[in-house]
Amino acid sequence: MDSLGLLIFVMLLCFQWTAAPATKNTTWTYSGLVGQSEWSRYFPDCGGTSQSPVDVVTTKTKFDPSLIPLTPRGYSQHNNNPFTLYNNGHTAVIELPEWMGLEGLPWFFTAVQMHLHWGSGGPSYGGSEHTINGLSADAELHVVHYNSELYPSMATAMTQSDGMAVLGILIVTGEETNLAFNNILNYLGRIRHANQKVSIPAFDVHSLLPKDLGRYYRYNGSLTTPPCYQSVIWTLFHERVQISKAQLMKMETILYSSKVDDDDRIQLQDNYRKTQPLNARVVFTSFSAESGKELSPGEVTAIVIGVMCGCVGLAVIIRFIVKTIRFLKLLNHETVVVNSSTSSWDVLPSNRPTSMSRMSQPEKANEKKQDMALNSTSEAEKKEESLASPQTEP
Repeated sequence: MDSLGLLIFVMLLCFQWTAAPATKNTTWTYSGLVGQSEWSRYFPDCGGTSQSPVDVVTTKTKFDPSLIPLTPRGYSQHNNNPFTLYNNGHTAVIELPEWMGLEGLPWFFTAVQMHLHWGSGGPSYGGSEHTINGLSADAELHVVHYNSELYPSMATAMTQSDGMAVLGILIVTGEETNLAFNNILNYLGRIRHANQKVSIPAFDVHSLLPKDLGRYYRYNGSLTTPPCYQSVIWTLFHERVQISKAQLMKMETILYSSKVDDDDRIQLQDNYRKTQPLNARVVFTSFSAESGKELSPGEVTAIVIGVMCGCVGLAVIIRFIVKTIRFLKLLNHETVVVNSSTSSWDVLPSNRPTSMSRMSQPEKANEKKQDMALNSTSEAEKKEESLASPQTEP
């Protein structure tokens, strides 16, 4: 009986151990046995109602005029101290010095680290954690801060509802190389396996951010990786940052989530969490709907081409109208000249020559005969007068 009771007790202990949630040291993954679909089983906060990332539906956002532009402090002051870049098996992390911070929030937040999320299919296949109107970007950069005004450390702040602030920067691909991102990507080959670290030259972190820090989306959410504490004030910038296709491919293919001594090498890809339900939360915007209308590069190009074609078409129409007006004026002027030339004799009758009467041929012959008869008659009369007159002697 004692042996049976002891056996039952041991079995209960084993069942309790297998069913208990994992601790923070549990190895989690984005897929597999401890993949993101199982996170809430091992990390209870991952099943909360204010999880991140989310899909930002722009038509459901709310404009908040009190949201002011964010001001990074010390982002450009890297001095000569190198940064530490390491592969934690989930992403590439860059540790940031404590003099970097962020203003523009209710409290001052001190920078801790930044890291990247990406996919595996190259451009246009997704890789960002946040989405806009259901559309993913190719990658996403997160800059993590903790509330240093209220809490002494990151470890303490991350469990508090107002303890952290994260900047989200959506990354898209284009033709041009982003030199700022090369400060990270050029050194990924030195941390190819999990737990590897390397010191890299310090650089201007501000150069990784969008130029416009005044237009963004704001909501309350969580860490996007276990333990998924719901302690983050999220700022997702409206403006995207562009890198080249080659840079994206390097990001997606060069790292492994496995350790250097592991038999199987597992590429570190698709390290993004799926979007979570917004539930009762509201996503606020720092810009109005009119100024924040989403335009893709293709739409911008189409608008520019359309405007140029419209200008050319308008110029052709104006030129046609001008030429038509000139033609009508010239035609009217010639009509006036013709009319004035044909009526000038009526206006000046004294200058008009007498018309010449026209006679037929018989009339001309008769007239000629009459002239000859008259001439002969006159000559006869002259002879008679000469005979009748007395002759004088010499």
